[in-house]
Amino acid sequence: MNCCAVIPVYNHGEAVGAVVQAVRQQGLPCILVDDGSEPGCAAVLDTLSASDPLLTLVRLPENLGKGGAVMAGLRQAASLGYSHALQIDADGQHDSTDIPALLALASAHPDMLISGRPVYDDSIPKGRLYGRYVTHVWVWINTLSLSIRDSMCGFRVYPLAATLTLLDQVSLGRRMDFDIEIMVRLHWQGIGIVQMPTRVRYPADGISHFKGLLDNALISRMHALLFFGMLLRLPLLLWRKLPDRMRRET
Repeated sequence: MNCCAVIPVYNHGEAVGAVVQAVRQQGLPCILVDDGSEPGCAAVLDTLSASDPLLTLVRLPENLGKGGAVMAGLRQAASLGYSHALQIDADGQHDSTDIPALLALASAHPDMLISGRPVYDDSIPKGRLYGRYVTHVWVWINTLSLSIRDSMCGFRVYPLAATLTLLDQVSLGRRMDFDIEIMVRLHWQGIGIVQMPTRVRYPADGISHFKGLLDNALISRMHALLFFGMLLRLPLLLWRKLPDRMRRET
C-alpha cells in the first residue's frame, strides 16, 4: 500500500499548518488542495509547500466546495502513483494520532473504504449532532443495511482504483454532500466499508463552511436521488443480503 494524505483547504490558514505537521509526523506525504482560498491562506499554503518536497499543492481557480476539492486531490494522488489516499480536514477537528490505526486497517483490507466513526465531546453544536441522525437513517434506507454507522466523517482512507472508477462513472455532489454520497455509492458498488471510532472535536475558534440552508437543501436532494437509485438497485441489494449458501443454491 502506497498512501498519501489529501487535505482540502478553504481559508483555514491559521489551522492548516498544525494539521500538516501532524500528518507529516505520521510519515505521510501530503497533497494540499487550495479550494479558492483568500490571499492570506493561499500564501500560507505556498510557504508550506515550498518548505517540504513531500508536500504537493493543487490550486483550484475557484471555490468548488469540499467535495470538489477532495475529488481533485484524489485524482492528483492517483496521478502521482499512490494506491490509497487519507482524507483529513484542515481545521484540526480530526485526531491525527488515529492515522496509524486507519492505515493499519487499510493495509489489512486494501480493497475497502476505511473510515472514522466519530466520538464527539461537548464541543459539537447540538444542531449538527441531531442533524446527523437524520442522515444516518436515510443512509440505512438507501443501503438497506445498518453497516454504515456514520457516513459524514471526512477522516477516511480511499482505495484509489475503485474510487476513481466511481468518480468517472457518476457526478457526485461537490459540497458537504460528497462524503455521504461517495460512501453510499461505493457500498452499492460492492466495496466493503470498515469503520473505527475516532475522537472528533469542534475548535471553539474554528471556521465552519457548512451553510445551513444551502447544504441542508443539497443533502436532502442527494438523499432523494439516492433513494430512487436504491429502488433501481433493489434486487441486487436484496440478493447480497442472502447468505452465501442460499445464493449458491439459487
